[in-house]
Amino acid sequence: MSVETHPEIDDEVYDEDVEEGSFSLFEGDEGGLEYTQRRALVTLLKQRFISARTHPRDWTVLVEHERLLRSRLNDLFLDLQVDRAREVAWKRQATSETGSRFPTMLYDAAWSREETLVLVHLRDRLRAGLASGDLRVFVDREDVVGYVASFRPAHATDVAGDEKRARNAVASVVKSGLLIPTATDERFEISEAVEPLIPLELLQDLLAALVAANSSEVAAPDAPDELFDEVGDTTGTTAGTAAGEQ
Repeated sequence: MSVETHPEIDDEVYDEDVEEGSFSLFEGDEGGLEYTQRRALVTLLKQRFISARTHPRDWTVLVEHERLLRSRLNDLFLDLQVDRAREVAWKRQATSETGSRFPTMLYDAAWSREETLVLVHLRDRLRAGLASGDLRVFVDREDVVGYVASFRPAHATDVAGDEKRARNAVASVVKSGLLIPTATDERFEISEAVEPLIPLELLQDLLAALVAANSSEVAAPDAPDELFDEVGDTTGTTAGTAAGEQ
């Protein structure tokens, strides 16, 4: 499982200095997008995803100008994915009809074993919470770390090292935007983007591989039924083809 990464881009934007509806924003500017459209395009390129929850201004612009922004991404061999039900949008590398590879701005870096387990747990918790009628679903850091620890093989003796890797995995997922910080450092909101960004089939394969790897050493927890319930599921793309910053 992989994520694509890009250089850091300064988040500071001076909207008040930009003339509304103007296409020429600097000397020699030959761009064909208004400022708000360009800002939304840059956010799509920079971030792993945008959503109505995390990027309300850019989401509104995307919904109004989806075809235009899709065209600009297509020029870069990128495909725009939009889940209007969950109000999430992300990009992925376009695939040639002939199977050949296009030039890409993106590169893949693998999710670690611990990060994969964190994502498995978040997807399960999100589905369970939404099924119970919760509008927003939260999770505690220790709950996630404990879930990762439950997959530790019996022969693993570096408990401190394993815990450190689990906590680093939580921090990595927070940085990805799939866990949203709250007023307390130990509690996070699970982003609605977890489901469309993390494909069901890949999580099934990854969890099965982890259970198989541990089976001779320790009985790993069973995967909750909600995690692999395909009813109402929307096939997404790998984090590597949907993502922005890592």
